[in-house]
Amino acid sequence: MPFGTVTLNDGNEFPAIAFGTGSTMKFRDVTDYVGQAIENGFSHIDTAQDYQTETYVGLAIKESGLPRSSLYITTKYSGPGKPQQAIQQSLNKIGMSYVDLYLVHFPGLLSESVWQEFEKMKKDGSTRSIGVSNFTLEDLQKLLKTAVTKPAVNQIQFHPYNYASHKALLEYCSKQNIIVEAYGSLNSITQNPGGPVDAIVNAAAKRIGATPNQVIFSWVRSKGVAIVTTSRSKQRLQEYLAVEDLPPLTAEEIAAIDDAGAKGPPDQLVVARLAMQHRFEKSSSLVMWLAIAIVFGFATFFML
Repeated sequence: MPFGTVTLNDGNEFPAIAFGTGSTMKFRDVTDYVGQAIENGFSHIDTAQDYQTETYVGLAIKESGLPRSSLYITTKYSGPGKPQQAIQQSLNKIGMSYVDLYLVHFPGLLSESVWQEFEKMKKDGSTRSIGVSNFTLEDLQKLLKTAVTKPAVNQIQFHPYNYASHKALLEYCSKQNIIVEAYGSLNSITQNPGGPVDAIVNAAAKRIGATPNQVIFSWVRSKGVAIVTTSRSKQRLQEYLAVEDLPPLTAEEIAAIDDAGAKGPPDQLVVARLAMQHRFEKSSSLVMWLAIAIVFGFATFFML
């Protein structure tokens, strides 16, 4: 069964999983990989000015033969230049008259006038929804002070090892009806293996007959967060889409992943252990010198 959609704060439907052309796909001809993703059931394709993949996304869509209405396209304003010029360039490269979602790629690109241009682009139909990417809680609060139209989506790096630091952001987005979309969710597997999250994830995978990747994506979904992911492997893409059909994680498993993630990735644990060891050794040395001083003091006293 394919992933479902969620309704954005502007009423548009948003597919809850996307095939991304960033990360290791940047600056490459991704035509075949995007085509493969579409063939295997991905209807949401994510690109950006900065990735330099928009032209190839357009080629893959054209080669698929699918009607525009069956696909959801996200791209991003990565600067420099004015957003309205940038979106026209993106539309020309993709070969479309509109995108479904247009994001401000980085907080540093945003100003009140930039967001006003985004609001205008939504009104004139260049994009159906507008949003942001890599925005912190403070960034969003600042934007919402002047925005007429709220961002519909905030795309951020999100995984078990940064969940604790993003918890307040997720709560704020939920309160403001802004969908959070996660990239880099497999960090504990691809970037930081061997950490405290692994044992919990592996046990849950065994219980529900899933892979660790699928467990992580199930955990992401349990937080009400959408997913953008990528792979060159057909089998991986099918594995990711099959998450929809898996039994849900238990509340205990979700909490255990939360707690394990809060301990930090392996490198942070090593640093913490070394710091504790240093404090212990420092304390031990202090005790030793105190003992020597006491013994010396007694010896001096009896010699007088």
